[in-house]
Amino acid sequence: MEFQYSLTFHFELILPSSKQEAVAVDQLKRMRLFVRTVEAESFSRAGKAEGVAQSTVSKEVAALEAHLGTLLIRRSSRGLSVTEKGQEFYDFAVGMLGDLETAEAHLRSGEVSARGRLHVTCSPVFSNRLIAPRLPDLFARYPDLTIDLEVSERYVSLIEDGVDVAIRIGELPDSSLLTRQIGCVEAAVVASPAYLAEHGTPTSPDDLASHSCLPFTFQGNSKTWKFLGSDGPMIITPFGPLRTNDPESVHSAVLAGMGLAQGPSWMFADDIETGRLVPVLENYRPRLYPIQAVSSSTRRMTGAVKVFVDFVANLLKDEPYLCLR
Repeated sequence: MEFQYSLTFHFELILPSSKQEAVAVDQLKRMRLFVRTVEAESFSRAGKAEGVAQSTVSKEVAALEAHLGTLLIRRSSRGLSVTEKGQEFYDFAVGMLGDLETAEAHLRSGEVSARGRLHVTCSPVFSNRLIAPRLPDLFARYPDLTIDLEVSERYVSLIEDGVDVAIRIGELPDSSLLTRQIGCVEAAVVASPAYLAEHGTPTSPDDLASHSCLPFTFQGNSKTWKFLGSDGPMIITPFGPLRTNDPESVHSAVLAGMGLAQGPSWMFADDIETGRLVPVLENYRPRLYPIQAVSSSTRRMTGAVKVFVDFVANLLKDEPYLCLR
């Protein structure tokens, strides 16, 4: 069975009767839900990503299968799996949905279309300090766009969790994900003047063994502190009275004089300028870390994704500690 569905579908969009128009809209909805289900490998996760009930996703995918006269997804107690015809139709649907949005954007005076629900994930610091405060500007320009913003330090699975775009910091492993570098950040080690007056100022990363450090934890483990010396990279495992998985708590603790902290210089910039914090070990700062927008290669870059990534990239351009350089 080869899918000749696209010709009929496009014809219905161009010259619809009221009944044909309703059928076309239903099929678009079903195709989107089917694509989400394949990528999430779950009716429930697909429903969560699209803001509908699991039963709705299952019902609409079944209706799509009935319309096409073929099984697209196998259901079993062990989960879902895509049939050969389902994979064929998935590849077609991803391309068609992307092409449709591109065509709509072209008809709107060449402007990029941004509508529908976009699932985004980023770190708490990025959300609270950069993205969330500026979202009113984005929504004012694109009133048909809605965003599900998942704020987390964990690296969610774009496919399994139905995420459209993630903002991530650091080098990423080779994968099939699409990445676009939109900025960069450097790491800084800082302490309060009171802490340094009492405990002294470290002059090399080796001195940190005798200092109180405030490590950030990820999945229960302290993240190592990286440095770049004359002999190459240096990695230190920090130790101190407080470990936390919340960057803002690290920020508060270092301001309170509990020890030294390493984090993005952007997070400490205002405190350094006002003298509340002092940077140390500046001669050992590691290389810049890239800030990247990541999306799934199984989905074309839709107008909504492009608009959001451009929006964040433009925000970073205005931040001297985060812009590309």
